[in-house]
Amino acid sequence: MSNFNVPTREEVSENNQAIFDNLEKGVGFVPNIYAAMGHSKNALGSYLQFSGAATSLSKKEKEVVDLAVSQLNGCRYCQSAHTAGAKMNGFTDEQVIELRKGTASWDNKINILVKTAVSITANNGKIGTVALEEFYAAGYTKENVVDLVVAIGIITITNLFHNVTDVAIDFPVAVEL
Repeated sequence: MSNFNVPTREEVSENNQAIFDNLEKGVGFVPNIYAAMGHSKNALGSYLQFSGAATSLSKKEKEVVDLAVSQLNGCRYCQSAHTAGAKMNGFTDEQVIELRKGTASWDNKINILVKTAVSITANNGKIGTVALEEFYAAGYTKENVVDLVVAIGIITITNLFHNVTDVAIDFPVAVEL
């Protein structure tokens, strides 16, 4: 159980209150992980701006990265949130489990993406030329490499934050692997 409280709208700065209002309108609720970031006057807005920035990766590809990295980083909150997101982006339950395990047997390009994301994360970016050549051979570009590293950084922030705070998971809890 977390000893890091999830603040209410009234307990956060005016700027964060506006962000909470926008989340309510857009998502239908303020996810606990975001609300907890509201303890900082600046972090929530900065995080959402960074995580919502344009990328060369599709929403589906971002979910691939988010699932695999969250599994590797042991973040139950993000495993759960991105399981829901992956399903909304067309992945089946079986595919979500496979992605969390670091593979995608049904699609070679997604398989290369998930393996590259896991390799970058597990090896602190030191994946070598062979892995990059496989990434490019699958149809990805240098722009995609840059955006993949940024996507890994974004989800890692959330993973670490939840692992520190252990705020309650407010999504259907993903199955444990």
